[in-house]
Amino acid sequence: MPNGPLTLPARLCLLAWDAAGPAARGTAHRPDLVRAGALVELAQHGLLTDEDGIATPVDLDASAGDAVLDGLLELVRESCPHPWRTWVTLRARVTFDAVREQLVAEGYLRAEKRRVLGVFPSVEYALERLAVVEALREETREILRGRVAEVSERDAAVAALAAAAGLLLPDQEVRVHERRVEDLLARAGAAGPGPGWAVREVSTAVAPATRAPAPTPGG
Repeated sequence: MPNGPLTLPARLCLLAWDAAGPAARGTAHRPDLVRAGALVELAQHGLLTDEDGIATPVDLDASAGDAVLDGLLELVRESCPHPWRTWVTLRARVTFDAVREQLVAEGYLRAEKRRVLGVFPSVEYALERLAVVEALREETREILRGRVAEVSERDAAVAALAAAAGLLLPDQEVRVHERRVEDLLARAGAAGPGPGWAVREVSTAVAPATRAPAPTPGG
């Protein structure tokens, strides 16, 4: 995939931003999906694990080495225990805003200062590196369609979560590739039971209400 250094939530943020279109505002850019990506990446790094359905920090002193991921890890540590699905939306805007500012600093998004009604200061954001985002979108589609044989755990998570959220492919095509999505979910959680449970729980949480949830392990 292009942009190897980009974190999983950053990739999902760009995909959701691209799908939402230039006029979209607020939740159209999917803070829940960005948060889901951050939860899965922390699980893949072994920093969050599952304990009876609860997202649980493994080590109180460990870090991911990324400001956004470490911010979420600290939030989980300092909060009451919650299931994975709760964390997908609970204060998700905090993670989304942090990812957005990270993407601005790295040149993927552009911040434009404006004045609402000519008086109130405001900032609007737009995609800057359009060719890079287009390449990310097309390769994710290829992964979803099964045209990429060797897929990393991170790439599998991006594709599976994007499919669950209804990005990139129409619903009827997602149904055609349901087996592929199942394979990607398994690959994304291959590191152990923690990431395996996490990716399935959060993928269900970001799915449109009209789509049947993916089966959970043992279900």
